[in-house]
Amino acid sequence: MEVKSKSSRMGEEPILKLLFKLSAPAIAGMLIQALYNIVDSIYVGRLSTDALSALSISFPVQMFLIAIGVGTGVGTSSLISRLLGEGNKCRANNVAEHVFFIAIIYGILGGLVGIFFSEDIVRLFTDDPVLIDLGYQYINIILTGSIAIFLPAIFNYTLRGEGNTFLPMLTMVIGGVLNMILDPFLIFGLGPFPQLGVAGAAYATVFSRIIGGIFISFILFSDKNELTLKLKDFKFDFQIIKEIYNVGIPAMANRLLFSMAIVFINLILGAFNSTAIAVMGLIFRMQSFFLMMVFGLTQGYLPIVGYNYGHNNPERMKKTILVGNAVALSFGVFGFVIFQLFPEAIISLFNSDPKLLRIGIDAFRKVSLSYFFLVLNIVGVATFQAIGRGMPSFILTFLRQAVFLVPGMYLLGEFFGLDAVWFGFPIAELTSFLIMLFWLTIAIKDAMANMRKAA
Repeated sequence: MEVKSKSSRMGEEPILKLLFKLSAPAIAGMLIQALYNIVDSIYVGRLSTDALSALSISFPVQMFLIAIGVGTGVGTSSLISRLLGEGNKCRANNVAEHVFFIAIIYGILGGLVGIFFSEDIVRLFTDDPVLIDLGYQYINIILTGSIAIFLPAIFNYTLRGEGNTFLPMLTMVIGGVLNMILDPFLIFGLGPFPQLGVAGAAYATVFSRIIGGIFISFILFSDKNELTLKLKDFKFDFQIIKEIYNVGIPAMANRLLFSMAIVFINLILGAFNSTAIAVMGLIFRMQSFFLMMVFGLTQGYLPIVGYNYGHNNPERMKKTILVGNAVALSFGVFGFVIFQLFPEAIISLFNSDPKLLRIGIDAFRKVSLSYFFLVLNIVGVATFQAIGRGMPSFILTFLRQAVFLVPGMYLLGEFFGLDAVWFGFPIAELTSFLIMLFWLTIAIKDAMANMRKAA
């Protein structure tokens, strides 16, 4: 009797059922991560509005680290799923061995930057001495302990490449729950713990992610997975690095562009007042709660599309794309409704400052107009990545962030003031969606034609 591999189900099981089976653990794990970001901000917001603004200023640095980890992970997941679809398990194992060493190298480099350049980095974003001090306290710890970000991010994607989304979810739950438990003790000095303020939030993040990284490392080196890592047999292959980063660098650049966009957005908003910067930080954290559902969806979606692309099954690939977009759109509607109906209640969770509420309620409602197109753009980018075409995903993200969003917000602010700045988000997402839809339609037709020829 033939024993089927774990990955073979990606070419056989009913698509909607399989998509939810693979995505549900990732969605659950990412929701926990989003919740910990929100709880983090709630606790820090209790310290002061300046502390909340410092967290917003520090956000791009965290996003930079996550961009490197996620970019490497997406390239790894895409390559492994395609190799397993082709039946090349030996090379898939070798890919996993390569990214183990890549994660360690990134962690060492990030730590060195944290030790020597943390204050210089914070000064790039603000000249306010209070924000510089608070930002330095946070960023120095996050950068020095950046191995805690790279290990779980990259290793989680490695397992997702074989269709295993439960254990990566468990890793994120462990890290997120532990972070939320530690936050109040380290921030406010409860019990025997010292009162560390914003530094306490950073220590809680690093420690909890280290525990998650240790957990996923043990899993990755066990014999319970379809992938098997044997470092004693490791042989360096530059072609594997190249194939990982053919998709990984554009995916990484997508996140880096987002990180850079936040820097410029904060500068644009800072020209009006620091409260607007705090509002932007709240929007990014709160919208992450439903966007993480979309990103979780893509964790199940990407290996299914990639496997069926590698397995020359065009009709199943096409059906997966349609189902994935329909589910993502429902998440976008959910985010829109919540932001439209409950902005005041959401903002009050963090701080009830009247100025924060006045600016925030208006901003939440205007930004949420973009969510219908934002979720479809995320799935579109994941589709390009799944079929090994990383460059279109990068170009689309570059257009959205660097060409449409940041310049659009600047011009709206210059001509119409702060109240109009927030319309930059729906304008950028709609314009990007129309371009993405045209380009992706051509790419899918081309991919399906190639698969039919190869079949």
